[in-house]
Amino acid sequence: AERGSLGFNCTILLESDEEMGSRGLREFCRMHAERLRADVLIASDGPRIDPARATIVLGSRGLVNFELALKLREGAHHSGNWGGLIRDPGLVLAHAIASLTDARGQISVPEWRPDSLTPEISELLADVQVSGGDSGPAIDHDWGEGGLSPEERVYGWNSFAVLALELGDPMRPQNAIAPEARAVCQLRYVVGTDPGDILPALRRHLDAHGFHNVTVTPTRMAGMRATRSNPNNEWVQLALKSVNKTLGDTGKAALIPNIGGGIPNDIFAEDLGMPTVWIPHSYAGCNQHAPNEHMLAPVAREGLQIMAGLFWDIGLD
Repeated sequence: AERGSLGFNCTILLESDEEMGSRGLREFCRMHAERLRADVLIASDGPRIDPARATIVLGSRGLVNFELALKLREGAHHSGNWGGLIRDPGLVLAHAIASLTDARGQISVPEWRPDSLTPEISELLADVQVSGGDSGPAIDHDWGEGGLSPEERVYGWNSFAVLALELGDPMRPQNAIAPEARAVCQLRYVVGTDPGDILPALRRHLDAHGFHNVTVTPTRMAGMRATRSNPNNEWVQLALKSVNKTLGDTGKAALIPNIGGGIPNDIFAEDLGMPTVWIPHSYAGCNQHAPNEHMLAPVAREGLQIMAGLFWDIGLD
């Protein structure tokens, strides 16, 4: 109202299916690519590195969800009469999963280990300290890739997780060897990992370790590819300068190469070909994807100030 106009052209896109893989967003953006053409994407999602520190994010880790399954026979069989005579699919699958990392979670599949943790990225991450706030879990410093800081492990490296396991019924266990077992797993990966070779590399790894009968099936949730804007891009530097000006003496914004989670940023960075700047207004301890998901009033208040300042400064430049 004070200036009479924004001072720049702006297209607003609201997306509400990110939790399910942003179904249809890629097709929509490709269909309307000319209408969505822009110099930069400025968006918000994900957590700050710390509730008390404003954060600018240049991209996200990608993700691939897949199912590992093993079916050896029809029906369960008595674990005493048949124990030691027939394979236990639960044990076989557990060993197959265990072959993917060592005991502290360091990834063992060579193609799943990125080559993009450069000295420049490490220097960028040396300025930040990840925290989930008072309600977040304690960080396990002896977990994940050895020799890396916690920030390098979540923002500069890949991580493997087992999301769900299915074998029998733990509430009503039977003295029987189950016929089948399955697990839903996930790889979070950074730029520097070939997304087209993630599942083929897994297949080669399992075969090389003797797990030929363990099947690998991608899940229905669409994968999101890893992205990372250049930290020296003029839009990144403009945003960083603006946010720091808004913060004033209260602090300095963190700049990180990507969030640890996944967002459909590749649609804008690759399909539409624009630099991307994400400014999150949540925090890692917000119980995301769980009961009582919430946001903090001070972070929301400061977020409004930051975004108002950024749009004001873009109009001036």
